[in-house]
Amino acid sequence: MNVQVENLEKNMAKLTVTVDAAELDKAITKAYNKQKNSISVPGFRKGKVPQHMIEKMYGAGIFYEDAANILIQETYPQAYDESKLDIVSQPKIDITELEKGKDFVYTAEVAVKPEVKLGKYKGVSVSKVDTKVTATEVNNTIKAELERAARTVTKTGKAAKGDTAVIDFEGFVDGEAFEGGKGENYDLELGSGSFIPGFEEQLIGHKAGEDVEVEVTFPEEYHAADLAGKAAVFKCHIHEVKGKDIPKLDDEYVADTTEFETVEEYKASVKERLENNKKAEGRRAQEDEAIAKIVEDSEMEIPDAMLDYQVENMINDFANNMAQQGLSLQQYMQFTGMTMDAFRDQVRPDALSRTQSSLVLEAIVKAENIEATDADVDAKLEEMSKQYGMELEQLKNLVGENEKESMKKDIAIEKAVAFVMDNVKESARKKATKKTEEEAPAEDAE
Repeated sequence: MNVQVENLEKNMAKLTVTVDAAELDKAITKAYNKQKNSISVPGFRKGKVPQHMIEKMYGAGIFYEDAANILIQETYPQAYDESKLDIVSQPKIDITELEKGKDFVYTAEVAVKPEVKLGKYKGVSVSKVDTKVTATEVNNTIKAELERAARTVTKTGKAAKGDTAVIDFEGFVDGEAFEGGKGENYDLELGSGSFIPGFEEQLIGHKAGEDVEVEVTFPEEYHAADLAGKAAVFKCHIHEVKGKDIPKLDDEYVADTTEFETVEEYKASVKERLENNKKAEGRRAQEDEAIAKIVEDSEMEIPDAMLDYQVENMINDFANNMAQQGLSLQQYMQFTGMTMDAFRDQVRPDALSRTQSSLVLEAIVKAENIEATDADVDAKLEEMSKQYGMELEQLKNLVGENEKESMKKDIAIEKAVAFVMDNVKESARKKATKKTEEEAPAEDAE
């Protein structure tokens, strides 16, 4: 195999990969063996038709596509390594020569990690953060915790905002049912905004056992073009309405459900937790602000393919998170009325910010000769073992050398962030505060 590298504009490169004709012949045979059991020829049992006969009947190129895919999967990783490029995108493959008896040639257009010309990264000014916790914040937190501790109870009365309606539904446009518009025994929290705008509100005020016709209009930008902007009727049957029985906050409840004995002790602990959270959030906000200023003062040319790759990774992460909640990405798109193109456009600014931040931090690692040691990795593994409740040695046995190298890169980035923050200048941020809220006595959250 031979690999030639051509540098293109805007941090792009093209790899031209040439594979020996003998390897192509082997790949064609692999493709034949993969497909032969699905090819029928009169007079032969399935899987027994000779390769040359199939090629004669259906054309010499019948196995070319599979053979090309086999060779690309086998050779691109090696071409990646041989190129010595820091590739940051999926390859755009173009086959330029594919014929039995000849060398197989393809090109792979890739994005290369851009060079970063760092601007000022020492002594960056960041806003001072306010970590004060008000009585209102304490009460709201306790209220939310009481709601999470609430028992789910079946309601005999009318459904209200915040209740969950268990429904069957089927959607119709112009009297015709449409694909994907039907569901059974679906738990829908009223007011969650998870369905098409206007849907949930029309179930409020109805009881279990009732049939309700919900009239909505699909958004103009709805992902299914045949439904976009159209009026629809959903025929719904309410099986059950579930509400929340929220416990009362008193000393007895606190003693039974927490490590504290009184409401006052519990409130004090909530306040301390919120203060710690605000400090951590404030630190993260300052980190984001500092890195954003470094990005603004630095120069880099990010190729579109690199950004596209980051966008797709973020969408895949989002889809995985949705799947853990029992919702597919397609269902999410349907319920929110968003198209995939619109979703990509929505994600793109964040993808750009993440990419820029990552590049400047890597540049700082290089500029300051920041390194992660084996001891740093061991400390991180010990932290992870406690987090996951595993024996340290067991975790070490599961982590290979590639994972350790990846951990070293992540730790070096963390050290770069710490370096930036050790050198920041904190500037006062003028922010109006409401004295009445800060001095307000804490009321019981019930």
